[in-house]
Amino acid sequence: MRVCLASTSPARLMLLQQFGIRPLTVAPDVDEEAVIAAVEASEGRILAPDEHVLLLARRKAADVAARLADDIPDFDGIVIGGDSMFELNGEVLGKPHLAARARERWLAMRGQTGVLHSGHAVVRITPDSAPHEVHAVAEAAVTFASDVSDDEIDAYVATGEPLQVAGAFTVDSLGGAFITHIAGDPSTVVGMSVSTLRALVRELGVSWTDLWHTVDPSVRQGHAEL
Repeated sequence: MRVCLASTSPARLMLLQQFGIRPLTVAPDVDEEAVIAAVEASEGRILAPDEHVLLLARRKAADVAARLADDIPDFDGIVIGGDSMFELNGEVLGKPHLAARARERWLAMRGQTGVLHSGHAVVRITPDSAPHEVHAVAEAAVTFASDVSDDEIDAYVATGEPLQVAGAFTVDSLGGAFITHIAGDPSTVVGMSVSTLRALVRELGVSWTDLWHTVDPSVRQGHAEL
């Protein structure tokens, strides 16, 4: 059973590898801001965080699945798409990108609990058959230490780690020391809920254990070009 991760996120790739899966990785060609803007304009409302991440996860998986069907006609396996957003006190916090913004967020998150929303979409592809997709959203509540000092925040921001991740934190690297509690599947905070993925794979009639130690011959250093 072949596996393709519709992402080049190092965290998502590492997560699957830790659970025994060696996927092909392909970057989805999806303009995330344009997709969200178009749907919100057509529906006349702002998408809730769970709707936001699920929409993008589905679009990413669909884009890569269509390209695989064209470029690797004999591909027989699954495509996994994902997206994440962090919500704190009703405000959605994406990637801060800037150090000053990351610092502001950490000052606001200190001692607080927020929710990480993670969208998942899995597409089953078989040669000469229409793709079949299933999807779900997982959530995990994250509580940050109340005694994180300003100096610790400054040092963490200076590493650059929080600048390119949703919510400006990680749980599986330097930021993990400042998190005191996670309610929900911990892997959700890394980028994907593995328990949710397993349930979706089972919906498609695929055994999770059939994905273990999958090595795609076209993988080169964890990535492939289409």
